[in-house]
Parts: sequence; structure tokens; C-alpha cells
Amino acid sequence: MSTQGSTIRPLTGADLDAVMEIENRAYRFPWTQGIFRDCLRVGYCCWCYMDNGVIQGYGVMSVAVGESHILNLTVSPEMQRQGIGSKLLKHFIQLARRHAADIVMLEVRPSNRKAISLYEKLGFNEIGVRPNYYPAENGREDALLLGLSLAT
Repeated sequence: MSTQGSTIRPLTGADLDAVMEIENRAYRFPWTQGIFRDCLRVGYCCWCYMDNGVIQGYGVMSVAVGESHILNLTVSPEMQRQGIGSKLLKHFIQLARRHAADIVMLEVRPSNRKAISLYEKLGFNEIGVRPNYYPAENGREDALLLGLSLAT
């Protein structure tokens, strides 16, 4: 097996088994394979971070009417805190600019301090709260809505 190094490339249907393996380990309430298939089918920006031929992270972003929305950004649990999430997030910000978006938005659980720290480090600010957005162990959890203005 050759050493391929790391790369960010478009996600395909053939990647979904590897994506689901990570998704199910990373989240208590993971996306389903059907959700990922639908995102690919409708043409959302779906990308993965690969290291030596192995998917270590991935993300999904929609872009419409000047807004981009990061719907999923996940790094394999054992590979977190190594800059992969930052590389993927920067890639999505660049894609949003290419698509002429004025803002990049995303939701995050208030309990996900590591993710919030990453988003804030890259310039995201809280722009709202979505009450009862996420499923949680005892009902629902709010989501913080974060935004990054791309307007110059």
C-alpha cells in the first residue's frame, strides 16, 4: 500500500460505509445513511478528509441564496484534536466563498465545548439559539446557531 498523505476530496456513495462507521462512533444520535445519500443526491457539498487512503473526517454543506449552512462536520473520535476539523472547516468556508455566499452558518450543541472552541477560533459568532433542536438523553437540547460573515 502506497503512502498517499492527506487530502480533502469529494465524498461519494462508495464512502458511506466508512462514513457511517465514524458517524456511529462519534455521536449518540447519528445521522442515518439515508440522510447522507439524500445530501449526495441533491448535490450538497459533501467532502471528506483522507489520510493514507482512510477517511478520518467529513462534512456536508448546503448553499442557496447567498447562505451556506454546514449541516455536518465530523472527525473520527480517535483523530480529534489534530487539526482535521479545522482543515475541513476552512475548506467549507472557501467553498462558501466560491459559491458567493455572504454567510456560513451552523448549529452546535452548547455541551460540545471542543467544537464551539474551534468555530470561535475561526471567527464564528453566536447569532441565535434554536430551542429543542437536538435529540438528547432526556428529551431535547437547544442548538447554538453560529455564523461567519463572508461579506467584504
